[in-house]
Amino acid sequence: MSVEDDLLAQVTNLRAFARSLVRDESRADDLVQETILKAWSNLSTFKQGSNMRAWLFTILRNTFYSEMRKNRREVEDVDGHYAAQVSEKETQAGIMDLRDFNTAFSTLPADQREALTLVGASGFSYEEAAAVCGCAVGTMKSRVNRARVRLSAMLDEEAGSDDSGQP
Repeated sequence: MSVEDDLLAQVTNLRAFARSLVRDESRADDLVQETILKAWSNLSTFKQGSNMRAWLFTILRNTFYSEMRKNRREVEDVDGHYAAQVSEKETQAGIMDLRDFNTAFSTLPADQREALTLVGASGFSYEEAAAVCGCAVGTMKSRVNRARVRLSAMLDEEAGSDDSGQP
């Protein structure tokens, strides 16, 4: 009998063992399926002549206890009550604000975009950003300041108008 045939011959015994552990036919079948998948993918680690049944039962048992540990940390939330308390749903305004920022940012001159990206987003110091760009530290500070002022003005202007484009 080949190793694969021996593995498949144990399915009935695995189902019985799984049902004794979970006491639910559907969950037992899922557990057996997971066991067979793990065994099949690790078949190269099985030592020919070893006890296939013991190997499979060990995989099933370990899978069962791993799921138990995982489920112990999970909270059943059928009606979504807990989920509603934990997370905040995305708002359209946040997406629109990001779009407005990206539009305004793209209109900045290249040197100001580069300076603001290095100092504001990438966390470089003015000195480090100046070295990257090959300019004086004062020039870098000036570029960042002009970019911030210009972005702020564009975003304030955008916030002051509604969908019709009127203030």
